[in-house]
Amino acid sequence: MKPIIICGGIGSKMWPVSRSTMPKHFVKFFESKSLFQINYETLRQKFSTEDIFIQTNALQAKIAKEQVPEIPDGNFFIEPEMRNQGPATGFLAAKLFKKFPDEPFMLVQADVLRRPAEKFLETIEQFDYLIKRDGKLMTGGIRLKHGVAGIDFMVAGDEIENTGDVTIYKMKKWVMRDDPNRDESQIESGAVLGHANHYAWTPRLMLEAFKRRAPEWYEPLMKMVDVFDTPDEDRVVKEEYAKMPKDPIEARVTKYEMDDAYVVDLPFDWIDFGTWESLANFMVTNDLYKTDENILEIDGSGNFISRPNGKYVATIGVENLVIVDTGDALLVLKKDKSGKVGEVVDTLKAKERIELL
Repeated sequence: MKPIIICGGIGSKMWPVSRSTMPKHFVKFFESKSLFQINYETLRQKFSTEDIFIQTNALQAKIAKEQVPEIPDGNFFIEPEMRNQGPATGFLAAKLFKKFPDEPFMLVQADVLRRPAEKFLETIEQFDYLIKRDGKLMTGGIRLKHGVAGIDFMVAGDEIENTGDVTIYKMKKWVMRDDPNRDESQIESGAVLGHANHYAWTPRLMLEAFKRRAPEWYEPLMKMVDVFDTPDEDRVVKEEYAKMPKDPIEARVTKYEMDDAYVVDLPFDWIDFGTWESLANFMVTNDLYKTDENILEIDGSGNFISRPNGKYVATIGVENLVIVDTGDALLVLKKDKSGKVGEVVDTLKAKERIELL
């Protein structure tokens, strides 16, 4: 198994801390460690440094090397430009195909916390075993008790394997997030898994799926494969990657492959820090949110305050706010409005306030 840590997005809903120059998965929120570092250290419990790969862009590769300098330069897959998850996944499969065509790989998102780590590593072992045994596309899901916006859904079918901690099912039905015929009663009954990614397959099988489903992606990818490790690599990769339509992989490939896929009921907590509210709730629940003599709250509670060291902040008569001060920007919002922070970033882009992005 070759784990690939994915560092691609910016995390605009966690502005002003998360920016293009320091995306949220590199911000050291957790006792002087970033999500990227935590995920890397977890994988190191099972894998050597040479077997862990990083998929990212040039700027984020620089940050990753600063935080984990022992990763070999050759283990970085640098995307020529941002073209969504579909081209990015094809690119990493093409890179792996040159050296490990039939070795399973798994996508590991850098901006997610997985606890306990031992359960995550056990899950990886099952992915590896079943792909080698059955050759099926595999992905992970979390049990849902109510609908969640912005994610795809999976209905589990027959049980394929059960280790006692990790349960694997045949995929019964894949439901896109925007499907108007989604069955809410199935979600409420606990029969539905929310897609939590962790796509895993072999490079050869993934590229064969691209060939079947998305020749407009497959053909540029194979031209890249032909020039990897040659003097023409940079030029050809840049030219061919730019031809690939900007789409998530589900839109053109995996949703058509799901009828024959396996889904794993993930046995660990999958914590996605997509908003300030999610981070605040986690920090408070796990006793990681600390205040000091430079924070004063009068007639209020439930506020989450992040500010430069030594800066004094006082609040009076307010509750359940997120207050984030980075020195050059100040964000104040109700926790339950955290999903709208992306609109601030959109406005800054429209006004070309590049220094704040």
